[in-house]
Parts: sequence; structure tokens; C-alpha cells
Amino acid sequence: MSFGALALAGRTSERDRSNSGRLVWLIVSLLVLVALCFFSVALGAREVGFHDIAAAFAGQAETIDQAAVAVRMPRTVLALLAGMALAMAGVIMQGITRNPLADPGILGVNIGASLAVVVGVVWFGIGSANAYMWTAILGAGISAIFVYTIGSLGRGGATPLKLTLAGAATSVALSSLVIAVVLPRADIAGGIHQWQIGGVGGATFDNIRHAMPFLGAGFIIGLLCIRKLNALALGEELAAGLGERVAVARGVSALAAILLCGATTAICGPIGFLGLVVPHLCRLLVGVDHRWLLPFSAIGGACLLLFADIVGRLVARPAEIDVGIITALVGAPVFIWIVRQQKVRAL
Repeated sequence: MSFGALALAGRTSERDRSNSGRLVWLIVSLLVLVALCFFSVALGAREVGFHDIAAAFAGQAETIDQAAVAVRMPRTVLALLAGMALAMAGVIMQGITRNPLADPGILGVNIGASLAVVVGVVWFGIGSANAYMWTAILGAGISAIFVYTIGSLGRGGATPLKLTLAGAATSVALSSLVIAVVLPRADIAGGIHQWQIGGVGGATFDNIRHAMPFLGAGFIIGLLCIRKLNALALGEELAAGLGERVAVARGVSALAAILLCGATTAICGPIGFLGLVVPHLCRLLVGVDHRWLLPFSAIGGACLLLFADIVGRLVARPAEIDVGIITALVGAPVFIWIVRQQKVRAL
């Protein structure tokens, strides 16, 4: 079946899908999210009781258990925000490129942010949280523009295959550059390698506070672009016919994705597969309408990252596995399963 036929079938099915079914899934997802937030502060290397959780939420940290809960609270908030950001970025990037394989990791945006931070740390000695944020966002933006430019060259413009190949090649090249930059600096190589795995274990409310303006701007711009993303999903000609300025729509939407990816990478390191897997899973549940898909993917991304963080803390107690490893272990087989079941919805 051709791509166009798949798209038509998907949109026909979309019209038939009732909003009541979507609301049910949304309520279920919110309940799961609340439960995961609770488990995230309750579970870990040290077991805590309800009274310790309540005391920690009241601002007390007089016992070791209450202190453990106090440490888990910013970690939970960061996993929540990072999951939302990466999943929304994945939806936006898949929407503006009409590429079902678009993902901040596959298109090289995350590794572009990583390289910028590494260069900033090694060559320019940046150390403040704000410097990390701006540097990561700059790197993510340059990388996104580079990949889109390379993928747009030649006949046919920015096809999904060309964008994917350009992103994969760029990711490999930038990864090699990261290693080349870090290798001579043995004094900081350990910390950078740990950050590159991707994790939320070092979260503090101060770090989150510095990231919030960028994440907040990304969330708001992304939600404001819902109508543009729906128009772009119809194709450039139809979008233009509906009065949408295609280049502006893509640029503004891309800005949201870059802010979300850059800020998240600066504070967590590059976390892969979330922006790829979550949008596809959510399309199976609520369809391709971005009015539902974008907020639903944000909730789904938060749930998946919280779940991955909890699992990473429990399976290797008293040590823990970074969330970036867990998302890769969970995300890869889920994505393969979706593709093998031929349930990847057309964009």
C-alpha cells in the first residue's frame, strides 16, 4: 500500500474515532502518571514509609528516610519535565518533516547539543547552568539546520529517507567529534561520559529552575503550533492552500523542538528513543490529530521516563542504572514490535 493510501486510511479512521475514547485514554494516562510520580518518590535503594513521604513534602528532612525522599523529589520533577519535553519534540519533528523515523536522537539534534556543551566545557570553560542551557540550545539548533539542509539537497527535497540518512550520518560524525574533544581531557572525561549516558539522578531544584524558562517556552510554542502541525500533515500544497505559510510554520515548530531538546540535553544528557517511540504508541491510542497527540504524548513521555527511572533504581539496588540505558532497552524492542505489527500510523 502506498504512503498516500496509508495516510488517507489513517485520516479516515481518525475521523471515525470518538473523542470519548480519547478522553478515557487521557484520564487513564493521567492516573498512571500520578501513580508513577508517587512510586518515584517512594521507591529506591532505601525503603521509606508514608509518614516519611508526608514529612518530606512538608519540608522536613530530619531522618535519613526523609532526606532520601527529599532527594527523590527533584529527580521526579525532572523526569516528568524531560519526558514531556522529549516526547513533544519527537511529535513536532515527525510532524514538520513528515518522517515517521524522526527523533531528536536519530536526526542528530541531541548529539549536536551534546557536542556544543562538551566543546563549551573543554575549550571555553563554561560552568554555569545558564551557559549550559544556551550552549546546548545553540548546538541543537545548528545541528537541526545542518541535517535539514543536507537532507533537502537533491531531487525531491527533504524526503524521510534522506533526512534519516543525513541525521544518522551526522550523529555518527558528531559522536566521534565528542570523543575526540574529550579524550585529551582526562580530568573531566569521566563526568562528561557519565552525562552522555543520560540520566536524572543529579537533579536539583536549582538546575530545574534554570531550565524552566526554556522548557516553558518550548511547551507554549509547541502547543501554539498544533494547528500548523495539522496543516503540515496534509502536505505542503494543501497547507499552503489553507493559508498556512509553510516555511514559517516549520521554522516556528522547529524552534519549539530545539528549545525542548536543548534544555533537556543540557540538564539530563542525551536520552534516546523517547521521542521516537512515544509518539507512535500515542498515535495508536488517540490518532494523528495533533490537538490530542501532542498533549497525550507529553503525558506518555513523562510516564515512560518516570517508569524507566524507577526500574533503573530497583533492578540494581543499592546501585542504579541510568535512565538513558533503560529507555534504550525498553524503547528499541517496543519500536521494533510496532513496526513488525505494521501499526505505525502514517503522518
